[in-house]
Amino acid sequence: MSADQLNWDDLRIFLAVARTGNLAKAARKLHIDQSTVSRRIAQLEYALGASLFERSHAGLALNGFGGELLDSVQGMDNGFAALTATLDRQSSALHGPVRIGTMEGIASLYLSSRLVDFNREYPGITVELVTSAQQLYVTRREADVFLGFFKPHGKGLDAELMGRFSLHLYAADSYLKEHGTPEDVEALAQHKFVGYIEDLIQIDAVRWLEEAVDKPCYAFQSSSMLAQMFAAAAGMGIVLLPEFADAGRFGLRRLLSDEVRGTRDLWLSVHRELRYVPRVKAAVGFLENLLFKDPLFAQT
Repeated sequence: MSADQLNWDDLRIFLAVARTGNLAKAARKLHIDQSTVSRRIAQLEYALGASLFERSHAGLALNGFGGELLDSVQGMDNGFAALTATLDRQSSALHGPVRIGTMEGIASLYLSSRLVDFNREYPGITVELVTSAQQLYVTRREADVFLGFFKPHGKGLDAELMGRFSLHLYAADSYLKEHGTPEDVEALAQHKFVGYIEDLIQIDAVRWLEEAVDKPCYAFQSSSMLAQMFAAAAGMGIVLLPEFADAGRFGLRRLLSDEVRGTRDLWLSVHRELRYVPRVKAAVGFLENLLFKDPLFAQT
């Protein structure tokens, strides 16, 4: 087939389906009907004379040809984003959405309350704070900016170390009253813990309890850090939490501060072609200023 038979709208829909692996999710992302998405994918496959996806009850997965097409279309999408960035820079437009992706804990317990200052400074910019148990890829436009506990890698990606945070053991007074307060590391073997579900961990950086405590005995496990914290606050067991969670406000007391302490790095990543779009630049600058000045993220 010739290139003039290709329709960019079809390719844009293909890109959304490839990224989500689901017709319904792609339709919601594009604000169109699912039937339209299905029809346009079929239209594209007909024009190309080949299928692009393996279809199953779990969704749609790219086949070999679909993967090759994705590489090409992502290049086109990046070029369009670069053009948009150029136009935005010329207009100095400080309006529109900025999507910040990060982990549930830092989003809910730290960022959300501090973004009010960003809103006051940039009232024309809408922040979309997306939480995920895995990396959100700025190279796939899942987020404009990503804050994570590991250094991400990707083509055209700028990654910057924001700092390092500490993790400590915490427990509620109700738990300590029933089970006693551990006086040293050896005493932890007699206690119950709250932590992540091993086979559901998608980011190795959150395997922090096992690094700090040898073979912890779990009373409760959850894929949610917030659920862990509130279970511990109810007296379920001892939990290891980042210092930025400010666990004391939920009635949790820090234990063995000097003996048990973990650390993790905090990285910010943004696509190079979007970094200087005014609204993205404003968000990155705000996060840099916030995190570099906060002693909770001191780079030690």
